[in-house]
Amino acid sequence: MKNLTRLALLFGLLCISGQVFSQESNELSPGYYVVANAYAKTRENVAQNYVDVLKLKGIEASYGYNASRGLFFVYLKYFDNLKESLKYMKSVRSQEEFKNAWVRVVPGDIVPATASSAVPETRTTPVRPTNRQPTPQPVPATKAPEGEAPKPDTTQTTADIIDNPEILQHEVMTLGNTEVFLSLYNARNNRIVAGDVQVIDTDRSRLITRVKGNEYLILPDPKSKSGQLTLVCDAFGYRKIQQEINYPLPLADTVKEYIDLMGTTLVINFDLVRYHRGDISTLYNVYFFNDAALMLPESTYELNSLLAMMEENPKYRIRLHGHTNGNYHGKIISVGPEKKFFTLDGSVQGVGSAKDLSFKRAEVIKQYLESKGIEASRMEIKAWGGKRPVYDKSSVNAKKNVRVEVEILDE
Repeated sequence: MKNLTRLALLFGLLCISGQVFSQESNELSPGYYVVANAYAKTRENVAQNYVDVLKLKGIEASYGYNASRGLFFVYLKYFDNLKESLKYMKSVRSQEEFKNAWVRVVPGDIVPATASSAVPETRTTPVRPTNRQPTPQPVPATKAPEGEAPKPDTTQTTADIIDNPEILQHEVMTLGNTEVFLSLYNARNNRIVAGDVQVIDTDRSRLITRVKGNEYLILPDPKSKSGQLTLVCDAFGYRKIQQEINYPLPLADTVKEYIDLMGTTLVINFDLVRYHRGDISTLYNVYFFNDAALMLPESTYELNSLLAMMEENPKYRIRLHGHTNGNYHGKIISVGPEKKFFTLDGSVQGVGSAKDLSFKRAEVIKQYLESKGIEASRMEIKAWGGKRPVYDKSSVNAKKNVRVEVEILDE
């Protein structure tokens, strides 16, 4: 009774005061987290409160921040192995309080918990059910966007919360009623890879949608005679991998080496391999200001993927191919002496041709990598101007002619 009173007072006081706790809010390290709830970055105090509530009930829990989602995640246990995390998730989902628990995947190089204090401690205390009726607390709610794990309401009582649908085991499993997890992983260096997966109607060779890897989703129905889906993993710095799965009868495909059945979740594994010599890939997500060899801020994600590739293998040598859309002669805005790569502030203006512009756009990527410690001798530049368009310069896709390609010269 004392613990229950203490729990109620704790929750009530924290909800009223909204104070910020002193616990250090470290960024979650790469790995797999069995998550019970998530909160907006302005609600750290509520995340800490929920952890305290769980601990009072004899349940070990912790929380941390994930910048890529902009959320605090309250997690029950950390794993450096996907299969083990999914097994644990299945076990805790049998309890009403955690029926919507999910695995949050943080991409990056996984360091075993015994080797680094930066990786969260793996909890050994089992989640124990309780007969107590705790004071109302946050629970996962709100409908998540397609391809993403459910995210909770950030309010502090259950009064306005709409529960997620219960997780059901269907008599006949199809991809229309089965949770799928797309695991993007480089087993050679124990790295979780961020990337996209294209979902293709195999019969019609038609792209249905593109989804994020390392997420849960219900795959779309191709509504074709065979029901076959082709999944193509596209992660910059890695060769594309294609996997097949049947929509009406996915269980038959679990004999394939890249598919695992974990409880009621199908795990489709993409064991990714780095580019080899001669491979050429386009930096589709690096964008430039008009008439400028300066990049838009949203280009940093793919640039850092290229940087990670160069850092991972010091033997990589690359050639950056610059392309424009059509012939051009006019002003060219370039990076200034302060080396501000993602803003027009401090830039300098000159005049040049389409070939000059394509050279400078490839060069600014080279300069960015140099600023991050990559030796200039590992990179060279080839400028093409508008000589090698992918699309007609008057087509709706003409903007895609403006691009920089990366060719692997040595590995």
